[in-house]
Amino acid sequence: MNERFQTASVPRTEGVEISDDARRVLRNTWNLLSLTLLFCAGVALVSMANNWPHPGLMLTLIGYFGLLFLTYYLRNSAWGLLSVFALTGFMGLTLGPIVSHYLTMFSNGHQLVGAAFGLTGVAFVGLSGFAMVTKKDFSFMGPFLFVGILVAFLSALGAVIFNMGAVALAASAMFSLLMCGLIIFQTQQIVRGGERNYIMATVTLFVSIYNLFTSLLHLLGFFFGED
Repeated sequence: MNERFQTASVPRTEGVEISDDARRVLRNTWNLLSLTLLFCAGVALVSMANNWPHPGLMLTLIGYFGLLFLTYYLRNSAWGLLSVFALTGFMGLTLGPIVSHYLTMFSNGHQLVGAAFGLTGVAFVGLSGFAMVTKKDFSFMGPFLFVGILVAFLSALGAVIFNMGAVALAASAMFSLLMCGLIIFQTQQIVRGGERNYIMATVTLFVSIYNLFTSLLHLLGFFFGED
């Protein structure tokens, strides 16, 4: 499994010595992450082009957690790769209607989407690079991130169910910060040997990027959206 997706180069860093095994996992993760992001974007574009409706909260939760658990179960086999693409494709299916909403709701929707996309890309590259070179150990963040994400998720869920705009905005702000922390944590787990399964590492980073993008889009729409 770990011999696949090894075309990308992993630079040597000044701060931390990365083992050959960690480099292999990092290469595999980056390559698979790139493919899944492209696949997700492609599905989202198809969804937008055909004006497919959002599947709704319940179906989204069932599809996401169902495919997530399936990927975890298959993580050590080649079937895990298919499960990853099923998961990321499904998330692309949910992303298309969200982006379409902002493009039609705001006169500057294209600028908002572009800004969210750019900020997400810069954040991911910068935070991943930082995690690779820093000597500071961020493994302590694991429990805090778990609790924080759970609180943010339940807050967002409650905000949707009870139509609480202020809570939804706060949840987006929390998710933005937590996803940045998760990118640092997961990247360093790979670099320092705490994560040896590139499929699960890819899923974690993909979910971080997806949630960071949608959270930033929500925040930008609220503060800078023009009718």
